[in-house]
Amino acid sequence: MDLPVMPPLQPMLAKSVKGVPAADSVEGGLSYEPKWDGFRCIVFRDGDEVELASRSTKPLTRYFPDIVDAVKAETPDRCVLDGEIFIAIDGRLDFDALSQRIHPAASRVATLAERTPASFVAFDLLALDGESFLAEPFSVRRSRLEEALASAADPIHVTRTTTDAAEAEEWFGIFEGAGLDGVVAKALAKPYAPNGRTMLKVKHSRTADVVVAGYRLHKTSTPERPLLGSMLLGLYADDGQLQHVGVAASFTEARRAELITELEPLIVDTSEHPWGKWQDADAQAGSRLPGGQSRWTGTKDLSFVTLSPTRVAEVGYEHMEGIGDGARFRHTAQFKRWRPDREPGSCTYEQLEEVAKYDLSQILT
Repeated sequence: MDLPVMPPLQPMLAKSVKGVPAADSVEGGLSYEPKWDGFRCIVFRDGDEVELASRSTKPLTRYFPDIVDAVKAETPDRCVLDGEIFIAIDGRLDFDALSQRIHPAASRVATLAERTPASFVAFDLLALDGESFLAEPFSVRRSRLEEALASAADPIHVTRTTTDAAEAEEWFGIFEGAGLDGVVAKALAKPYAPNGRTMLKVKHSRTADVVVAGYRLHKTSTPERPLLGSMLLGLYADDGQLQHVGVAASFTEARRAELITELEPLIVDTSEHPWGKWQDADAQAGSRLPGGQSRWTGTKDLSFVTLSPTRVAEVGYEHMEGIGDGARFRHTAQFKRWRPDREPGSCTYEQLEEVAKYDLSQILT
C-alpha cells in the first residue's frame, strides 16, 4: 500500500458542548452533521488493497469483509476516508448487532456479514489519488468528498451536512429516533487534526432513577483498602424482573473507599439475589443479567458483590441502546445522588423518555 496518508492514523476527535453552537461562533463558520453511533473507521484503499482501521488504529478489516468488498466496488481506487461503520435493523442503528461482528472465528464473521450486513458512512476525505487533504480546510475536504463518492451506492454513504444551526437543532431532536446520538459541528476553515479534539459534539443528557443492586471492585482495590469500581444498575420490567441496564463508574478514590463502607450493610447472599444466577447461560438468555461473558470480556473476572435491591440512585445518561424492557444505557451512567425518597419498585422503564421512531433511510437519502 502506497498512499499520501498512511496508517496508522488517529482520527480527529470531538469535545462535548452544551447545546448546538451558533454557526458564527467559530471563525469561518460551522458545518453540522449527525453523530453516528457505530465503529469509527478510517478506510485506506490502494487498488485492491483495503485496510479498515479503528479509532485506536487497530485493524477492523477481518471483521467486515462486506465493507471491504463495498469499498472496492463503490470508492475511488486510491483514497483515504474517515467515517463510521454501522448496522441498521428495521430502520434504526443496532449497536448490539454491530458488536457481534467482532468475533474470532472467520466462519462466524462470514455468517454475520451475510445475516446482518454493515454499512459505511463517510464524513471526511483525507486523501485522494496522490494528494493528501489533511492540511485543507473542511470546506474543501467536504466538497471533494461529495465529488469522490458522487456515484457511490448502498452500503457506502456520505453523511448529511448543513450550515444552518436551526436545522441542526431539529436533527438533534428527531434523529435520535433512528438510533443516532447527537450532532457534530466542524469548523469549515480548519484542517484535519489527527487525535485533536477540534470538533464539537452535542449529545442528549437525561436522568433516571435506578436500583443499585451490586458493585464490582476497582482494579486497584486491595484487601487492606477495598475500593468500589462500578455500581451495577437495574430497572424493573413489566413482568417484575429486575433488568441489568448498565453501570455507574466515575468516582474519586476517596469516594470509592467511602462507598464500600456505605454499601456494606446492603450485602446479601447471592442465592437470595435477583441476579444470583448470572453464571447460568439459560438465565442470561431469559433476562438481562450482569456478568455474561462475551467476545469483549473474554476470560475477565465479571463477578460482583450482590446488594439488596433497596437503594435508589439518580444517574445521568445520554441515550438507551435498544427499545422497551430490553433496553440498557448505551454508555456508562453518571452517579448524581441517592434518592431515599424513591421506592425501588418505582424504578421502571416507564420513567424513561420515549423517543419518537425515525427511519434511518430518511437520514441516508
